[in-house]
Amino acid sequence: MKLKIRNSKAKHAKKTGFLSRQKTKNGRKINARQRRRHGAI
Repeated sequence: MKLKIRNSKAKHAKKTGFLSRQKTKNGRKINARQRRRHGAI
């Protein structure tokens, strides 16, 4: 049976991706700033 172990790259993406930023107040602030700078993400 293969154990599903997440590699570092995926781990980093999960920790710092859009949705995980949306979960905190400051993260939403960062996402809003990106949206202002680049249009919709």
